[in-house]
Amino acid sequence: MFDSGWMLALSGCGVGAIIGFAARKSHFCTMAALERHWYAGDDRPLRAWALAAFTALIATQLLAAAGVAHIDQSFYLTEPLPLAGAIIGGLMFGLGMALVGTCGFGALVRLGGGNLRALVVLTGLGLAALAAQRGVTAHIRAVLLDPWSVDLSAFGGQSAGALISRATGLDLTLPLALLIGAAGLWWVFKSASFRADRNRLIAGVVIGLAIAAGWAITSLFAAQALYPVQIEAGSFVMPVGETILQIITVTGELPDYGIGIVVGVLIGAAISAFRSHDMRWEACDDARELSRHLLGAFLMGTGGVFALGCTIGQGVSAFSVMAISAPIVMISIAAGARMGLGLLVEGNAFSFIADWRAPKVQPEATKR
Repeated sequence: MFDSGWMLALSGCGVGAIIGFAARKSHFCTMAALERHWYAGDDRPLRAWALAAFTALIATQLLAAAGVAHIDQSFYLTEPLPLAGAIIGGLMFGLGMALVGTCGFGALVRLGGGNLRALVVLTGLGLAALAAQRGVTAHIRAVLLDPWSVDLSAFGGQSAGALISRATGLDLTLPLALLIGAAGLWWVFKSASFRADRNRLIAGVVIGLAIAAGWAITSLFAAQALYPVQIEAGSFVMPVGETILQIITVTGELPDYGIGIVVGVLIGAAISAFRSHDMRWEACDDARELSRHLLGAFLMGTGGVFALGCTIGQGVSAFSVMAISAPIVMISIAAGARMGLGLLVEGNAFSFIADWRAPKVQPEATKR
C-alpha cells in the first residue's frame, strides 16, 4: 500500500514524464538553443526555452497569490544568496555543458533514446553533485564560496518581488511578475517563425506549466505530510545524485519529488523516442570523447551545487519564484557555455571578445 511518500514520488514521476515527452518531441535543450543562436542565427529553440521560463513565472505567481503554492519556503528564497557560488558555479556548469553538449536535463532526455554517453554524463554529474554537497569538494565550497553569500532578509528576502515590495511599502510581487511575464511573452511571440513552430511552442508552454505544477504539488504534500517535504519544482543536479543513492543503497528513506521527476523525465523521453522510432544505442567514439564527457559531467555536477541549480533549476524553477540568483546564474552559465564552445569550435575560449572588438566591415566596403 502506497503512503504519502510514494505518492509524492509518483506525482513527480508523472510531471517528469510529461516534461520528458515534450522535451524529446521538440528537441528542447538549453545548450542546443544557445549554440544555434550563436552559430546558426536560429533563435527558435531559445524562444522555446524562454517561453517555458515566462510561462512558469506567470503560472507560479498566480498559484502563489491564490495560496496554492507556498513558494516562500523554496530554498531559492530561504537560503542566503550564494553570490560567489552563483557566478563561479554557473561558469563551471556552462563550461561543462559545452564539453558535453547538453545539461543534466538534456542528458536524461538523450538517455531516454538510448544514448549511453548520457548515462556516463549522468553518473559523473550525480556523483560530483553528491561530493559537492556533502563530500570532498563540499569543503572547498564551505571555505571558499559560502563566506561570500549575501543575506538579503533585512531588505525583504531573496525575491525581486519581495525586495521591491519592501522598498515601496506595497505588495508588488504579482504585478511585477505579470509585467515581466508579459514583456517576455511579447518578445517570444513577436517572431513569426517561432509562432509557426508548433512543437516548440507547445513544449515551452507544457514545460512551464509542469514546473509551476511542481510548486503546487509539493506545497500540498508539505501541508499534509507528517514529515518534512521540500518545496520544489524541478532541478537536475542534486536529484540526479539522490536518484543514484536511492538505486544503490538501502537507507529506508522514501524517494521524494525530485527523484520522481528525474525518473519521470527518463520515462517520458523514452516513450517519445519509441513513438517516433528514434531509439538507437549510441556510445563514445574514443577515449578522448569519453574523457571530455567525464570532465564536463564533473564541472556540471560541482558547478550546479555551487550555484544551487542548473539551466532548469535556476533558469526556470528559480526564475518562476523571481529569485535574485536566477539571472546571475543564467548569465554565468551562458558565459561559461560560450567560452566552452569557443574553445571547442574556434580553438579560443575568448574568441567572442575579439568578435565584439573587431571593427564592423560593411559588405560594400568588402567588395571595393
